[in-house]
Amino acid sequence: MSPDMPLLPRFRSIAVALTAAAALVAAAGEPARPVRERIELRGDSAARSVEGSVLVEAVDGGVLLELADERYELLQPGAIASRSPLGDAAPIETPRELSRRILAELPAGFDVHVTRHYVICFDTSRDYAKWSAALFERLHDAFGNFWTKAGLEITDPPRPLVVVIFADRRAYEAHAARDLGGAADRVVGYYNLLSNRVTTFDLTGTDGLPRPAGRPRESPAVEIMKSPAAAGLVSTLVHEATHQMAFNCGMHRRLAPVPLWVSEGIATYFETPDLESVRGWRGIGAVNRPRLDHFLATHRPGDIASIVASDDRFRAAEGPLDAYAAAWALTKHLIDTRRREFVAYLQLQASKPPLGDDSRDRRLRDFETAFGETPAAIEAAVIKAMARLASRPR
Repeated sequence: MSPDMPLLPRFRSIAVALTAAAALVAAAGEPARPVRERIELRGDSAARSVEGSVLVEAVDGGVLLELADERYELLQPGAIASRSPLGDAAPIETPRELSRRILAELPAGFDVHVTRHYVICFDTSRDYAKWSAALFERLHDAFGNFWTKAGLEITDPPRPLVVVIFADRRAYEAHAARDLGGAADRVVGYYNLLSNRVTTFDLTGTDGLPRPAGRPRESPAVEIMKSPAAAGLVSTLVHEATHQMAFNCGMHRRLAPVPLWVSEGIATYFETPDLESVRGWRGIGAVNRPRLDHFLATHRPGDIASIVASDDRFRAAEGPLDAYAAAWALTKHLIDTRRREFVAYLQLQASKPPLGDDSRDRRLRDFETAFGETPAAIEAAVIKAMARLASRPR
């Protein structure tokens, strides 16, 4: 692994989605069993109807609706004209049907590469799309094997996971602005909790790179991994795809109050690239040197307790990378030394409903219930463990 792997800024899609859902949180109730409904909506320009399963209904009539393709829509009460029940579950789209529908939503020029667990929509080179898809499939299998061996029950996502890859940054930013607003130009990839998709662009620029005359063509994987952006590319793809896996396998529930230190800690635990291999990534839990170095350089007493109790440091305009580094350090330490308790903590998080109650006291209580100690009591052990890792040869 390159010690110079950049710490790329990441969009807080989780935080933004939860903020957007805040209007439904107050006194929201989760149905004992999701009920399928057709909901007629008023609009400024035209009315429309949506069909899906009601996941959460607020006392004021607002609704969190899951569509047939697992996208979420947050419906405010004033927009709902009428509701009517539906019968049996909607048929699941085939990968071909899913591909056609997504292509219709994207700009002209996109194509699709379908694998066992993914639908990759792209307008960069097919070689790059195939390389990315192979990376995602390796992550899918490794993620499942790792957590199953750890004792956590997870399930395969019921539908193919969708990844959208743009050929260049300009087109990506124009598309991403719909989700990210002004943050689009500061982010190289993100997972959106509402759409359930990962969106990024070809960081290597391999689609438009000229090849010097007379130079033999190398394999696409070799060319991609020779790019100066390879480290950031792999860590970005794996980081966001790990979020997508975690929210689709039963580990987390989308829009549930899962502490960001958990979701980001797991993503950073998995993201470390292997730049010695053309495959780019093959290990789990390797020392994430940029996160380690950042943690040791910026850690202050009380940091561990602060990220456990609140997500504020992840959302702050300044210093969010400090929180990412602390989340990686805490997760790395707990998985290495207290894996059984960490799995119990994940099981507790998995039981939380979408838009469920959350508070500092509950977060601290959940942590102490799982680990038998407060975050403050564990902090010294985390620091010592990270110092030992830093002393190892690079």
